[in-house]
Amino acid sequence: MKVAASSLRKGAVVDMDGKLYVVLTVDNIHPGKGTPVTQLNMRRISDGVKVSERYRTTEQVERAFVDQRNHTFLYQDGEGFHFMNPESYDQLVATEEVIGDAAPYLQENMTVQLSTHNDVPIAIELPRTVVLEIVETEPSVKGQTASSSYKPAVLSNGVKTTVPPYITVGTRVIILTEDNSYQERAKD
Repeated sequence: MKVAASSLRKGAVVDMDGKLYVVLTVDNIHPGKGTPVTQLNMRRISDGVKVSERYRTTEQVERAFVDQRNHTFLYQDGEGFHFMNPESYDQLVATEEVIGDAAPYLQENMTVQLSTHNDVPIAIELPRTVVLEIVETEPSVKGQTASSSYKPAVLSNGVKTTVPPYITVGTRVIILTEDNSYQERAKD
């Protein structure tokens, strides 16, 4: 199916010259003079080679048919990341290249959107937010206002973020998975 290059988003899969590529980043560039272009950074699924392509925003790109279903994360071992389809109980193994920077957020029994092509995992979409615990942060300073001053913190999965000054070690917080940013304290 042909689609406009400017309509592609991160995680989309395109077919170029019979090879499948997963889109890593999309930049729509609108110069003051000239034609707007769409810059696509992609990874070839077969061998992991990264390529960068530039299209006029009106150009058509062949979008590959990809099966997107919810899968449950089971565990990680030397083979890769193991997922199960909750409807058929079929298990799939995704490589580290497919999971990429989503790996620290994967928790046992977490439901994720897994894209497959011919029963081979090619891309993953995490839930929008996850609940994690603060394991390391600076102590709060008395008299410090709760304005826009944030302090560095380390989450239970090892990812670094910034949190408001009143958050202490052991506090459970909600984190946005797309940019590792603090949302709010968990309600539990």
